Amino acid sequence: MIKNTNDKTAARPYLQCFINSGNLYNLPAYTSGPQGGELDLLKAAKAAGFQGVQFASPELCRELGLRVAGAGRVNQVEEVEPVAIKAKEQDLVCVTLHVGWGMEPDDQAWRLVEAVLEASQKHDIPLYIETHRATITQDIWRTVQLVNKFPEIRFNGDFSHWYTGQEMVYGGFEKKADFLAPVFERVRFIHGRIGNPGSIQVDIGDGRQDLPYLAHFKEMWTRSFAGFLKSAQPGDYFCFTPELLKPEIFYARTIKNAAGQIVEEGDRWQQALLYNQLAQECFEQARQSLALTV
Repeated sequence: MIKNTNDKTAARPYLQCFINSGNLYNLPAYTSGPQGGELDLLKAAKAAGFQGVQFASPELCRELGLRVAGAGRVNQVEEVEPVAIKAKEQDLVCVTLHVGWGMEPDDQAWRLVEAVLEASQKHDIPLYIETHRATITQDIWRTVQLVNKFPEIRFNGDFSHWYTGQEMVYGGFEKKADFLAPVFERVRFIHGRIGNPGSIQVDIGDGRQDLPYLAHFKEMWTRSFAGFLKSAQPGDYFCFTPELLKPEIFYARTIKNAAGQIVEEGDRWQQALLYNQLAQECFEQARQSLALTV
């Protein structure tokens, strides 16, 4: 659980909107995204209302009053604690982790999870296991079994990997969402990205169209926020972090424009701003739904 160490008067748990550096650096010049060096980009992020950045210079972020989250991968038990130590030294608020390659037998996966939980507690730094392809959480069934064995586990919800990779609509989205309820209850960080059943990252326009996959992602976000709010204490906050990535790593789709040039399907900067609006709406919906049940 992330605590607000800067404001001891925070009255109730709240949402913090970060942005992942992959959604900030090297945005195409033909879009509305900010341009320039790292300091220029971080200033633009702050001016746009982001309260933190994932995977950026801690020194520059501190100068600007931005919080910093980390990210990494651990494949062996002995790799985990050094990540926690470095994160604490850099004063990061948390680290999201790709854990294992997904081919590990159960006992090996369990040892990795145990190492993450132990390092997180020992060094007082949230280490969130990411729901991601090519990791021990790539399969929704196995992830729920990990929760059953380690109820104290906490996640970074990167849900497009499941939505597309496991085709969550095939066989009934609601059935699978209900199955994942124990996971949603333990999500404390979200990588904001929306996909459809065939593509992991798609442009959603102004976010107001009747798109079934948009509704599904909003439901997953809202369930996750509700899970956080059920146990959160005053001063705790949830990190929502758009992570719309470039086409060179096969995330953003590309199209031909009227001039025959290959361009990105949408404007990832504008989409990130829109995602934050949608996340705030989902957070308030989660808060109101819980208020109605007490």
